Amino acid sequence: MKVLGLIPARGGSKGIPGKNKKLLGGKPLLQFTIEAGLQSTKLDTLIFSSEDEELMSLARDLGASVPFTRPQQLAEDNSGSLGVVKHALQFMQSQGKHYDAVCLLQVTNPFRSAERIDDAITAFAKANTDSLVSVLKVPHEYNPHWVFEASENGVLKIATGETDIIKRRQDLPDAYIRDGAIYITKSDVLLEQNSLYGSSISYIESDPQWHVNIDTMEDWKIAEELVKKFQG
Repeated sequence: MKVLGLIPARGGSKGIPGKNKKLLGGKPLLQFTIEAGLQSTKLDTLIFSSEDEELMSLARDLGASVPFTRPQQLAEDNSGSLGVVKHALQFMQSQGKHYDAVCLLQVTNPFRSAERIDDAITAFAKANTDSLVSVLKVPHEYNPHWVFEASENGVLKIATGETDIIKRRQDLPDAYIRDGAIYITKSDVLLEQNSLYGSSISYIESDPQWHVNIDTMEDWKIAEELVKKFQG
């Protein structure tokens, strides 16, 4: 399976100004993800997508390939990941380079390792699903079978649609949330179905002790504590 690794990063950030180049443990935030991508043995190509010249120059200095400047309309606050991934894939195809899948690696999850990327690609190839996402297990107290929704008249109902509550924690099925560290999607699903997920999604569990998805200064403070262990 030929996999394109894609690292997107915008110049603008409202929550943390200059986030993607901000130093974390003495390194620009984007460096953690670039290093992991370059060390992966399962990614055929690693490219960096940005509209920001300073970030593009920094990415090149760190060893990433920067084959294009991302269009500004794909670098706004409301720009979704799907358009960014499709643009990168279609550009590479226009250069005569074709891939079976794209592996999206977000800069805001700095502590995913090269080994975890490789594990995810191996699991994806074995599962033969449309996509794969990295996940974290939901604590039992937030399991959807124990979550309620309120109706318009103020009556609670179980979010899963069941009428009877599962009484014992041990009887709850495992539930997961996306942690944002790794997304892998087949190229034909991206281009033909216009979807980042398709109709079948496999998963790989991440280690919760290394999880942070940096969006706010509170998240950054968590990352500063984690980086001490990561680099130690």
